[in-house]
Amino acid sequence: MLFILKKKALFNPKNKLCNNSNIHNTIRKYLRSIKRIVRYIPNIGIDRFCPICKMPSKKFRKFGIVPREDAQCTYCGALERHRLIWVYLEKMTDIFNGYAKKVLHVAPEPSFERLLKKRLKGGYITADLNDPNAMIKMDITNIPYPDDTFDVVYCSHVLEHVPDDRRAIRELYRVLKTNGWALILAPITAEKTIEDLSITDPNIRLKRFGQEDHVRRYGPDFLERLEEVGFFVKVIHPSQFLSSKQILRMGITKSAGEIYYCTKR
Repeated sequence: MLFILKKKALFNPKNKLCNNSNIHNTIRKYLRSIKRIVRYIPNIGIDRFCPICKMPSKKFRKFGIVPREDAQCTYCGALERHRLIWVYLEKMTDIFNGYAKKVLHVAPEPSFERLLKKRLKGGYITADLNDPNAMIKMDITNIPYPDDTFDVVYCSHVLEHVPDDRRAIRELYRVLKTNGWALILAPITAEKTIEDLSITDPNIRLKRFGQEDHVRRYGPDFLERLEEVGFFVKVIHPSQFLSSKQILRMGITKSAGEIYYCTKR
């Protein structure tokens, strides 16, 4: 009945929409909506929950060069580490306490960039060397801000792409305020960090480092690189602030890694 009423309204000669262009646009919108609904039907369920878009689902979808099961939210595209970080920000930090903050987000993730911008307003800055959608174009080894500028710095899965990662870490340290904090994440996929900057062939990089544009694999000694510049680092595991039931339902698998919470000594 609702469809019939909409159809009558659509083709009513008195309706301003009743011309070929607007009719076709309206039909296309309806078809896109139907396609989205059809795509989501197999995912209807409550076994999984994304803390970013707040949507329940039957299961997260596969994702990755080597596809990981239960990895990506169907609705917002968030991966394991994104869900981990978001729930940590909400539960364990002061970032959303209502006080104005200056926040630097390096290589912003689409899954929660919009939410951070909405909640942090004018103090939120995104930066990337290659992403045209970032607010500023920035080389992480030469950050164009004075010392002690930011209350919060967030940099996730960036340093494994950067040849001079130690210089980049020094820059993150430099622009962080004395009483500020930084979340710095990297994939830990080796027993000890391995790197070879002479390797430029994408295929060899893929084989050695796991991705065509990676220049190293980090091991647990990633912590030492952060501490070298003066950071005091707490390594946060999901089980320290989430129950096993929450970890399972939010799909925070081992691929999410750990959070490196950094402050100045």
